[in-house]
Amino acid sequence: MLDFFSLIREDLGMVESEIRKVVQSRDSLLTKTSLQLLNAGGKRLRPAFALLAGRLYDADVEKLIPLAVALELIHMATLVHDDVVDDSMTRRGTPTVKANWGNKISMHTGDYLFAKSLVLISTYKEPLIAELLAKTSVKMCEGEIHQISTAYSANQSWRDYFYRIERKTALLIAASCQLGAVAAGAPAKDHKRLGKFGHQLGMAFQITDDILDMVADQRELGKPIGGDLRQGILTMPVIYSLEKSPRRERLRVLVEIREKTEDQVKEAIELIKEAGGIQFSFEVAQRYIAKAKNNLKYLPDRPVKKVFEQIADFIGVRRF
Repeated sequence: MLDFFSLIREDLGMVESEIRKVVQSRDSLLTKTSLQLLNAGGKRLRPAFALLAGRLYDADVEKLIPLAVALELIHMATLVHDDVVDDSMTRRGTPTVKANWGNKISMHTGDYLFAKSLVLISTYKEPLIAELLAKTSVKMCEGEIHQISTAYSANQSWRDYFYRIERKTALLIAASCQLGAVAAGAPAKDHKRLGKFGHQLGMAFQITDDILDMVADQRELGKPIGGDLRQGILTMPVIYSLEKSPRRERLRVLVEIREKTEDQVKEAIELIKEAGGIQFSFEVAQRYIAKAKNNLKYLPDRPVKKVFEQIADFIGVRRF
């Protein structure tokens, strides 16, 4: 667990225990598949954001646990579905549900986890919690469909890219930050500000993911580098390089190859590095982080706010 989560370490432990309880099913196979994903680990960023936002307003942790668990279940559901779509056999260095049980079981496991999140959300009387998570879930689906429908096309615009990563990553992180404050009874101006913080942080998080997919240590990342290129997903470093590289036509050819060899993936990454795509993307991520941190100035001056700042800084330099 990351050091800046020390303030909520016990709370996150409660979340972890509760997730294990919630995913238990009368069907032993469904329990096994759910626990397989849970045991693969993860940063638990989304529940952490909700817990921290609630702490900013002295919320009783009992009010926050169902929300925090629901947020992680929604995230876990998307991961199971992603592994099917991406044909991924490992996640964080361990076999995926797909690898062990195949596509059909994986898809139903994802549906089960999402349905469990709905049960937890239904316990809240504040309508904004269910409303925002419902709208966020719809947009996440739209983002995934957009990513699939534009795969292996080198003719994608910046608008396509930002549309996709907002829905893929930023909106759920924004909802996590905002709804933790909502559950704590924070003023509307504050929880909206936290939503903006989460949105900008989520954009930076995904851009950093795009960078790491090309430059990370494979052991730290927990999956092979170049995965996006293999799947035909155009990320920020690629789009920039398709505009700026002196060898943009060769890069276009490589991007659109559906069954790439390892040498072709390596060649594409080298062209992207030479064109400055990695550095450009890093600078954009840093600008998003600066905007995110600016929102914190308007929130209550408590120790938790410093933790949010530390998380933002970490996202800008993380290696996994």
